[in-house]
Amino acid sequence: MGIIDMMNLNKVALLLCSGPAYPGSDTIDFQVRIAISTTVRLICIVILGYIGQTVFIDNSDRKWLTYAIFRLFFSIIKRVWDKRSKKMLGQWFDNLNHILQAFLGTCFTWLLTALGAAMVFFFKKINKKVLDGMLGFAAGVMIAASFWSLLAPGIEMAESLGKTPWVSAVIGFLLGGAFLAVSDRLIPHLHRGQPTEAAEGIHTSMQRSALLVLAITLHNIPEGLAVGVAFGALAAGIPAASLPAAVALAIGIGLQNFPEGAAVSVPLRREGMSRIKAFWYGQLSGLVEPISGVIGALLVVFIRPILPYALSFAAGAMIYVVVEELIPESQGGHSDIATVGAMLGFAVMMLMDVALG
Repeated sequence: MGIIDMMNLNKVALLLCSGPAYPGSDTIDFQVRIAISTTVRLICIVILGYIGQTVFIDNSDRKWLTYAIFRLFFSIIKRVWDKRSKKMLGQWFDNLNHILQAFLGTCFTWLLTALGAAMVFFFKKINKKVLDGMLGFAAGVMIAASFWSLLAPGIEMAESLGKTPWVSAVIGFLLGGAFLAVSDRLIPHLHRGQPTEAAEGIHTSMQRSALLVLAITLHNIPEGLAVGVAFGALAAGIPAASLPAAVALAIGIGLQNFPEGAAVSVPLRREGMSRIKAFWYGQLSGLVEPISGVIGALLVVFIRPILPYALSFAAGAMIYVVVEELIPESQGGHSDIATVGAMLGFAVMMLMDVALG
């Protein structure tokens, strides 16, 4: 497995999963133990990479790690989806402070970004058709979330507060777009696939990798705000707000964050950066979401009348990102695939919002 034996972790993983059967054990328990023990191997590799050791991951290792990660993920999903576990998890989350809910919701969206960035451990490049489809899917999710999860509830909340609905919707929407436009001019960043000389914002001597990360970070600010504002509306006691709708928005944003994480880390790897470093930069782009999410939730809690404006603001910022970045970047020669991806993304987000909200 490269120049470091890593204590022969293949055997260690199997030993951790071995042992006599015990009452109540089942296949899922065994699979979870296999996945967890095997994932320890990936963690060890990452830690060694950070402290400067040289580790080579060959194809057999990559297949083993891929199996471990996906087995762990689906085993956890099976556990959570169990009726009893789902009920207990729902009750626990429902009893949390709404600001903490906003933090956990945006941590979930960041985690999906990190999982997408982790694809760099298994692929050095992404098929252009797949990437165009994923970016189209992300655009569809964001367009649907902007209306179903932000604009429509914002209009309803404005009515419940005795305000003129279209005023907050239009003003907030345009302010959100203007905020991103100004940030686009001021913050140095570089869009995917462009040369370093094409960097936008204030002139800087930053490295190309940092400019790429800043582009996605700028994109993720309104997403974190959107999730935070949705949970903050619950804390503000707005009748039109609902926990299922806020959760659906967090799930939708998380889904479209997965391809974005991969779209950052894999190109960085292709440009010669190590897998560990490319993954680090990829997940770092989503770290702004918990921060902006908590800020958004706190704002609407302490300044309740701005909530309809805040929802429309987040919607405007997200639409700006879709039109300025996601749609153009998805038109890389496979526009039909990107269009299908956008339709699917919109349908998935609309289904979740209507079904859960």
